[in-house]
Amino acid sequence: MRNVLIVCTANSARSVLGEALIRFLGHGRFQSYSAGSTPRGTVNPDALACLERHGLPASGLRSKSWEEFSGLDAPKMDLIITVCDSAAGESCPIWPGHPLVVHWGIPDPAGVEGDDATRAAAFDLAYERLERRINAMLELGDSVFTAEDGKARLAAIGANADSQDPSNV
Repeated sequence: MRNVLIVCTANSARSVLGEALIRFLGHGRFQSYSAGSTPRGTVNPDALACLERHGLPASGLRSKSWEEFSGLDAPKMDLIITVCDSAAGESCPIWPGHPLVVHWGIPDPAGVEGDDATRAAAFDLAYERLERRINAMLELGDSVFTAEDGKARLAAIGANADSQDPSNV
């Protein structure tokens, strides 16, 4: 089983969606986690509503610091995915075990203001983008984690998705 950590700044929306999606789509092949550099402390209610709309369980999801995953007693990560530009640009902790680290930028749905339908549409878009990228990762198979070009292939998922998604502004 591979361990994957999805990182964002607040760990309340995108990274939480990613954690739930990897857990669900990975069918037991992955243990997924999420964390933030400056966690909000609570999961965004719109993220929880989005997971519910898509039939994914939200039990056990919480907003937490990435420091939980940087200590010697932390689970050894195989892959760290940053999903927001600010977390990608921050000085990350030294991750035990030297995992692959890639960036898959996703616009922040929590920053969208408006009525319930407008916010739901923003969260659904982030969910769909993450779902496409995670499925692309799963299609690569387990050997991507040990392949010489594994990091480049995983990073390309975010870059290619950005160029192929006309709604990704």
